[in-house]
Amino acid sequence: MLFLICGGLWAIYPIIFSISSFCGIFHSIVTMTLSIATISSFSLAAFQCAGMPPNIQWGSYPVVQKGELENYTFCHYCSKPKSPRTHHCISCGICILDMDHHCPFIGNCVGAANHRYFILFLISAVTSTIYVSIMSVYAGLRIWPPLTYRLGHFSGFNMDLALRAMMEIFLSFLRSAVLLSARGLVLVYLFVSSVSVQIGLSVLLWQQLCFIYEGKTYLSHLSTRGNEEIGRKDCQNLFRFFECPYSISRYLPNFSRYRKRHEMKGS
Repeated sequence: MLFLICGGLWAIYPIIFSISSFCGIFHSIVTMTLSIATISSFSLAAFQCAGMPPNIQWGSYPVVQKGELENYTFCHYCSKPKSPRTHHCISCGICILDMDHHCPFIGNCVGAANHRYFILFLISAVTSTIYVSIMSVYAGLRIWPPLTYRLGHFSGFNMDLALRAMMEIFLSFLRSAVLLSARGLVLVYLFVSSVSVQIGLSVLLWQQLCFIYEGKTYLSHLSTRGNEEIGRKDCQNLFRFFECPYSISRYLPNFSRYRKRHEMKGS
């Protein structure tokens, strides 16, 4: 993340500001907003506790009343009862409530307390990498050396001639790449790295949103694989996850209500 931010500032800013001050200021505002959103959500997901299960006293009957440990299991690693929807993480060495997975990228588990921050980090990171890739291409085209190639005159269309033309353009592209400055090489590396990270994080984000839509976590999905019992797929799961107080359906026309009124008038 620091390389994308610092490398983008060094390679893109002089080119953008050379166009106009307005473009440079607009680019600065967008870059600062995306950087703050990505780093803050990453920090919240990485350094916040993923979610501690409820800590209850246990032991003999006077301490634990009848029915208090219903649906509980026993964690042999922590040597204490484990509440439902809780899993023990070997890497962290603790039990995590609503554990989704242990993410090595943030060095922390993804659970009930930081799952929302993890999703926000993925969204901001994907948006940032898309913006970096677009701006690196735009800045790279403005400083790329002119292409020199000799295609000659073609009469008619032929597959061999088309392949030769494509090969000549590709070779001229490579010859011009040799003349690139250090800023141009950084722009190329920025584009390749941002697109690579963008693809990986986009797949992960789509997978996470699908699990949330189904009302599951990654571990619960693995535990119910091959089982016919499937969670209820509903957009309300997404609203509850992001703590949206209202459903979007309340702002849409209620066609069923109008249909009932029409039927009552018709009868």
